[in-house]
Amino acid sequence: MVGCSFRNVGCGMPKSDQAAAGEAPAATGQGGVASADPRAFKIVFLGDSLTAGFGLLSEQAYPAQIEKLFIAEGYDEVDIINAGISGDTTAGGLRRVEGVLEPGVKVLVVALGGNDALRGLTTKETHDNLLQIIQTARGKGLQVFLCGMEAPTNLGEDYRKNFRDLFTQLLSESRGITFVPFLLEGVAANPALNLADGIHPNVEGARVIAQALYPKLRTIVDSLGGGG
Repeated sequence: MVGCSFRNVGCGMPKSDQAAAGEAPAATGQGGVASADPRAFKIVFLGDSLTAGFGLLSEQAYPAQIEKLFIAEGYDEVDIINAGISGDTTAGGLRRVEGVLEPGVKVLVVALGGNDALRGLTTKETHDNLLQIIQTARGKGLQVFLCGMEAPTNLGEDYRKNFRDLFTQLLSESRGITFVPFLLEGVAANPALNLADGIHPNVEGARVIAQALYPKLRTIVDSLGGGG
């Protein structure tokens, strides 16, 4: 059986940018290689340190754990590509999106926004960047899976509400996309599922995220004829 081909294409930010973002580069492990099978069904994860797997080996990050779930159910042609970069914002994702949508990509998972809040970007900026990312992917015929984020409590309830609402607005403006309200649902604020910094998921936390996202991704793959 041909296994899924996990690749980590998030090469990281310059150290100066990571320091400015308050994040260290994600730990790097031995990523997979590009699938030589022209039938490969490619799924790209465009995200920040949560996606890159800060503090983890690349095979422990949630995209790689989703790969393992596909393998376990016999999806032989799914190729998972991790394009997460520590410290990235929606603006950074917008700059990168064209480059990660290589031939054969069928699904773009967008998991950005947390660093926008930390850097004090307006919710309009975050909304507009995400909308352009979605439109770029859909313009190429891709299915989009948008993962919502939550703003930190110290930014005030008004900002947190507006931040939450921007994802609801995107959902109404981009009908047909798949959506989860909060990437870290069930993981955030749980010490047992996070590293010592209280922000980034540990291996078990990444597993919880993977298990939450996998059923929706599997539905997308099935609907596009990419089943095993």
